[in-house]
Amino acid sequence: MPEIPETRTLPVPEGLEGERVDAALARMLGFSRTKAAELAAAGKVRLDGSEVGKSERVTGGSWMEVEMPAPPTPVRVVAEPVPGMEIVHDDADLVVVDKPVGVAAHPSPGWTGPTVVGGLAAAGYRIATSGAAERQGVVHRLDVGTSGLMVVAKSESGYARLKQQFRERTVDKRYQALVQGHPDPLSGTIDAPVGRHPQHDYRWAVIADGKPAVTHYDLVEAFRAASLLDIRLETGRTHQIRVHMSAHRHPCVGDTTYGADPTLAGRLGLTRQWLHAVRLGFAHPSDGHWVVFHSDYPDDLRRALTILRAESS
Repeated sequence: MPEIPETRTLPVPEGLEGERVDAALARMLGFSRTKAAELAAAGKVRLDGSEVGKSERVTGGSWMEVEMPAPPTPVRVVAEPVPGMEIVHDDADLVVVDKPVGVAAHPSPGWTGPTVVGGLAAAGYRIATSGAAERQGVVHRLDVGTSGLMVVAKSESGYARLKQQFRERTVDKRYQALVQGHPDPLSGTIDAPVGRHPQHDYRWAVIADGKPAVTHYDLVEAFRAASLLDIRLETGRTHQIRVHMSAHRHPCVGDTTYGADPTLAGRLGLTRQWLHAVRLGFAHPSDGHWVVFHSDYPDDLRRALTILRAESS
């Protein structure tokens, strides 16, 4: 028998007079603003009996009805070896892995492939229990289609201190990306908010009411059709580099989700975006000393560069 959705009815506080529906709902019920906007877009929010959109304004004292989302289905961590995943560093507080392409950071609804968390469990690693059940110990993530360095906490104190560093943006996260064309300027900063794409659930975009996102880039090497960039992130939004470079009209080579040329990707033998987490630096949670880890390009990314260099010579 299907569950009957729960509906919450509550008055809008006078202090929220004039706020957008999604902002007011997020503050009243503790949702993220993105989730609140999704509920409004799905027709699940009403003010004084009338359905409202996310950008409409609320009136203090009016009654808001919200059809609450169903609780998420628990996702189980499956201990499964991950071929090609290397342990770069291991101590009592943390483990640094070099994640191959095609591997998710942790389990999620709809994902049936390998995960970093599952790979560590299969290898006998015991990681911190802090965080949601399916992502315990995970303090940051890489996309499935992005390879490179990730740190996972093993101790609870390690988790708390690493999480704090990521929140305070003191971690040095360096990527290299091969992008189409030649950015102008060749070194610069992209400061543009990122949020869910208004039309495509699986994509993100630069939108006015997104979360702040800052990406710094520098040219490493120029080719006829593309540029190799060194990228430093201040923030860690989902798909941030891919979204920012696409919005800058220089999508990552091979990233057809965000507008890359499939012909160029095919010529270079790429089946994913050319994006690799090459360096990760942070204060070690045990004693605060600075540690830095490096990762070499995987074979598919290295081959693509070899082809470009030959074409550009």
